[in-house]
Amino acid sequence: MKRIDGVKTKRVKMKLYLSLALILAASCHVEGFTTTPSVLGHSGANTAGKSINKASPATFAPSQSSTSNTQLSMVASPQTLIPKIAIKVAAISLSAALAGTGFVKLFLDIPSRTYGSGTVANEYDEWTEEGILEYYWGEHIHLGYYGPDVKYKYRPLNEAQYTFIDEMMKFGGIDPAVDGKAKVLDVGCGFGGTSRYLARKLGPDSEVTAITLSPKQVERAEELAIEQETPNVKFMVEDALEMPSFPDNSFDIVWACESGEHMPDKKKYIDQMMRVLKPGGKFVMAVWCQRDDSKVPFDKRDKRDLKYLYEEWTHPYFISKEAYAELIEDTGVMNKATAADWVRETIASWRHTILKGIKDPRGFIFKPKAYIKTLRDAYCIERMHRAFKRGLMEYGMLTATKKK
Repeated sequence: MKRIDGVKTKRVKMKLYLSLALILAASCHVEGFTTTPSVLGHSGANTAGKSINKASPATFAPSQSSTSNTQLSMVASPQTLIPKIAIKVAAISLSAALAGTGFVKLFLDIPSRTYGSGTVANEYDEWTEEGILEYYWGEHIHLGYYGPDVKYKYRPLNEAQYTFIDEMMKFGGIDPAVDGKAKVLDVGCGFGGTSRYLARKLGPDSEVTAITLSPKQVERAEELAIEQETPNVKFMVEDALEMPSFPDNSFDIVWACESGEHMPDKKKYIDQMMRVLKPGGKFVMAVWCQRDDSKVPFDKRDKRDLKYLYEEWTHPYFISKEAYAELIEDTGVMNKATAADWVRETIASWRHTILKGIKDPRGFIFKPKAYIKTLRDAYCIERMHRAFKRGLMEYGMLTATKKK
C-alpha cells in the first residue's frame, strides 16, 4: 500500500479511531429484552397462563391487567446479560482511549518551539527558571557516556555525564598534566557544570571562560561556582557566532559540547572557534548530527522526523559530522579533523531521563503550568532516542589541532 504522508496520514488515522468508536457505540444496545404484541381478555388469561407453564425457565411473563396490550419476555438470563454489557462498555472505553491517544499524538506531533530570533536564549531562560531541566539532567545538560555495552540501569545518569567529560577530554587529547595552565573556552556552557568540572580537573592554574546566550544560565552557573568553590571559571553572555570579547588566538583549548545544534550558521560557528584558538591549540566538540545523506538521500519519513526534531527544541537545522569536518578543513588553519560517532556510548541517556521522570515526578508535579511542556519534552526525548537508534541521527565527535 502506498504510504500516505504528513498531515494526510494523521487525518486518516483519526478518522479510523473515530469510526471505530462510533461503530462500537452504535452497536451497544441491550439484546436481553424484546416485546411482542398480544390481545389479552378474560378469555385469554387462562391461555396465557398455560403458555407460562410451558415456557422454559429462562422465559417468563409478568401478570398484567385486562387492559394490558404487551407481553415482556426475557431472552437472556442476568448471568449472560451482565458480561455482554461489560464487554461492550470495555470496548467503548478502549475505542475512546484509542481515539484520545490519537488526539494526543496529533497534538504532540505539531512542533511548538520553532527556531527564530531570540528563541534559544528565551527557551533556556525559561528552562532555568522552571528548574525542571536541572532537576532531571543535573548541572550537566548533555548526554552521558555509558560505554558501548552498558545500559542505563547499571549507571546513574550523573555519573555517566562525568564519565562523558573524561572521555571527551581523552578524545581531544586534553591532559591535566600537560594542560594544567591552559586557557579554555567552553562554547555553549548551559548551567556551567562541564566548565566547573574542567576548571577543577585541570587545576587552579587553569582559566576557564564559558559563554551562553542565556542570562539566567549565567546567573545559575555563577551561583553553583560559588557553592562549589571554583574560582578559576567565569561565565559570560556572548554570541558564539561573533565573540566580540575575544581577540584572535586567545585560548589554548576550545571546547564545544552540544551547542552546534542551535547555531543558525554552522560555518560561522566553526570559523569563530578556530579564530580564537591559539596556534597549536586543541579543539574538541560533541554535537548531535543528522546522518550523511550524500549517498542515501533522506526519504519522506526522514524529512518529516528531522523537521519535527528541528522545530520542537528550537534547532534551525542539523548537519552531518562529515560536513562539520569539511567546515573545519575549509578554515585553512586546522590540521585534519578526526571524527567519530558515539551513538552506542550515549543513547541510553534519552530513555534514562524519561524513566527518571516516571519514577520521580516531583520535578514537575507541583508546577501545573509546566505539565504540557514537560509532556512535550518527554515525547521529544523519545523521538530523539528512536531517531538515533535507527541511524537517522548520529552523535558526532570531532577533534583537531590548529596549525602552528
